[in-house]
Amino acid sequence: MASTQPTAEPRNRMFLQVAIALQTAAVLFQAVTAGLLLSSFHGEVLHSAGARVMYGASMLYVLAAVLAWRPGGGSPRPVLYASGFLVLASVQVALGIAHLPSLHVPLGVVMFGLSVLLLGRAPSARLPERLGKRA
Repeated sequence: MASTQPTAEPRNRMFLQVAIALQTAAVLFQAVTAGLLLSSFHGEVLHSAGARVMYGASMLYVLAAVLAWRPGGGSPRPVLYASGFLVLASVQVALGIAHLPSLHVPLGVVMFGLSVLLLGRAPSARLPERLGKRA
């Protein structure tokens, strides 16, 4: 079992990076479709479908954060970030359903900024390998 531990940890960190990247792409897609919403009927359909994908990506991010934390004994901080983002996504969906663009749009901008920040701060799955080769 000890031989599988080092390979599982980088995979979980890679999964975390992929989940954050997917979430960031989904939030960006929502911004694009929000613009389309103003100019065409198809924008509403795409924005609605994108909302479901973005919410699912936020749930996937929570799962990835838990998997990166629990088996390897890493920091629980990514789980807190992921859970907080899922709360923001829930508020965002509720604001969209309630047709409150004065709150929905700024929250979307904040969510995109936070997601890009999280993506930039995501732990690299290859960092320990690189350090091990130099040492």
